[in-house]
Amino acid sequence: MSSSKNKIDINALKFNQISISTGLLIGFVFNLSYVPILIAFIMLLGSLVPELSLFKQIYKNIFIPFKLASPNIVEGASKPHTFAQAFGGAVLVISSIFLYYGEALTGWAITWMVIILSLANIVFGFCAGCFIYFQLGKLGVPGFSDN
Repeated sequence: MSSSKNKIDINALKFNQISISTGLLIGFVFNLSYVPILIAFIMLLGSLVPELSLFKQIYKNIFIPFKLASPNIVEGASKPHTFAQAFGGAVLVISSIFLYYGEALTGWAITWMVIILSLANIVFGFCAGCFIYFQLGKLGVPGFSDN
């Protein structure tokens, strides 16, 4: 059994995805071109230092204590989800570069890819970043486990 198996809270992951999607949708609707880089920063920081994950802290310290959500703990690997979040953050950095240089159509289109894939995870339970992680593992790329 892989050492990356541990307990994960599915509802914490969904809350994270909902927060990302909502933030990006608000940014798009109000044409706030700084929102994708802000969300990218939050995602990348949370991937590098999980204790500093803003959305997970809000979930853990506000939503759980006030019974706005309840944990759904399952056995699973956290590495694929961490990779997916970092990958999504990197994609939003690319989006932000386009937005910064005035290429709004391209920048927002890339942002919409993140929104759609995030919503696919929320609605269908399909994590595109996790899928990439496992495919890299199957290809034997070092650091990626295929189980």
